[in-house]
Amino acid sequence: MSSRDTRSGLQLRWLVTAAMFAALICLVTASFLHIPFPGGYIHLGDTLIYFAACLLPLPYAVAASAIGAAMADVLTYPSWALATLIIKSLVALMFSSQADKLMTRRNIGAALAACLVSPTAYAIAAVIMSGSIYSFPTQFLGTLIQAVCSTVLFLVLAPLFDKCGLKHQLLHA
Repeated sequence: MSSRDTRSGLQLRWLVTAAMFAALICLVTASFLHIPFPGGYIHLGDTLIYFAACLLPLPYAVAASAIGAAMADVLTYPSWALATLIIKSLVALMFSSQADKLMTRRNIGAALAACLVSPTAYAIAAVIMSGSIYSFPTQFLGTLIQAVCSTVLFLVLAPLFDKCGLKHQLLHA
């Protein structure tokens, strides 16, 4: 097998994995354990965004995160789709897939930072969309609760997945 065949095979694996993550992010965000809350809804889709960003090279992770989350909004709250496309791209950019493990200092920091970046960005979007600064606190708090839930789940599952060798099995099998 030539190096070109190997590289194209690896790119195909990343593309298929990114498509799988986009579909799962959409499904989990829009439907699975979708709990309405003032200023938004609680879901576990962001946890999958964090994992996609830890597993995939950056362009694939950003695409999977943005497309999956935006499609969920198209299905549930269409007016938020553009904001979500941008915000979830930013969230994915904070993580790194460079290490052999999911649970690294950078990824822990990224998950914690997402607890501030995502709610702040959504609250700013709410102000822009509504034309009222008064929408900021409600949107921020609702999205903060959502982000904290996703971060806690990531911090619980990542070490377990590392023990199982998930990253190696998924991307190098």
